[in-house]
Amino acid sequence: MTSLFTPFAQRSVTLRNRVVVSPMCQYSSEAGMPNEWHLVHLGSRAVGGAALVLTEASAVLPEGRISPQDAGIWNDVQAAAWAKVATFVERQNAVPGMQLAHAGRKAGTDVPWRGGARLALADGGWQPVAPSAVPVEPGGDPPTALDTAGIRAVVAAFEDAALRAVGAGFRLVEIHAAHGYLLHEFLSPLTNERTDDYGGTFANRARLTLEVAEAIRGVVPDGMPLWVRISATDWAEGGWDIDESVELARLLAAIGVDLIDTSSGGLVRHQRVVVEPGYQVPFAERIRREAGIATGAVGLITDPAQAEEIVASGRADVVLLARELLRDPYFARRAALALESELTAPDQYLRAW
Repeated sequence: MTSLFTPFAQRSVTLRNRVVVSPMCQYSSEAGMPNEWHLVHLGSRAVGGAALVLTEASAVLPEGRISPQDAGIWNDVQAAAWAKVATFVERQNAVPGMQLAHAGRKAGTDVPWRGGARLALADGGWQPVAPSAVPVEPGGDPPTALDTAGIRAVVAAFEDAALRAVGAGFRLVEIHAAHGYLLHEFLSPLTNERTDDYGGTFANRARLTLEVAEAIRGVVPDGMPLWVRISATDWAEGGWDIDESVELARLLAAIGVDLIDTSSGGLVRHQRVVVEPGYQVPFAERIRREAGIATGAVGLITDPAQAEEIVASGRADVVLLARELLRDPYFARRAALALESELTAPDQYLRAW
């Protein structure tokens, strides 16, 4: 049994191995509703052997969608549709997980294959919100800075969405606080120019993320793991950095967060990212070592031996794959064969094993 295919237990949930389907927006919804595409997309990766299947960034409010085609879980009809996905994933011996998100100032854009530009109101867009009126593009239209009532509504929306995820049968919840979306925008001084209790000092900039995590931890079952995805660095001078990420991870662990899903970047156009295989793994390794919390590594992890080394060396507890699982939904089964490990196939596939 290799490290990659050793079970991983948190609270009352046990992953059959350390391969996780990273959240990947599909831009295939109408009115925030998941559909057959999501069932097949996520279900095939569960059949393919992944231990945890995370949904795309699912909006907690309509205005929290990245695009009009994003899925959401701000109402009960959406939750009922998600329940079909969660049930299928769990029947494949994988754990269904829900990522909850609010896109902040990056909301209301077109789909990536049409350029991803911000949509005008006449074209189905809406006015985005953010911690401060700092536009995504210099000289662009600014978002609306949230007031205190708006912040309270965001926390309540995350809490309500987490309850819906529990009711829909998801067994793990992840908070999206990375990639330049709303919670990350509050964390970083590059996008947070506030002078109230939610801006300025590290403690103030971290306040909203901690409030969301605490609210969700307070309403989901004690046996349900709670993860948080962060951008460990903005890759930009004067921005959020790894030192602050370690401190945030310590605070999140203290309120009951179980794992830090460690990504990076996505906040500003002028970021300078040094990209190479496993380029974000050192961030996961440092947070795991210094904050005393489990971590997930993500980013250009494409090879079974590479994934095995990350887990076996203690650099992270799980690996999250995105593009590699788009290329090969059955990566986990291929990795098990390559590493001479064992991963039980569905009965319908046994003839190939």
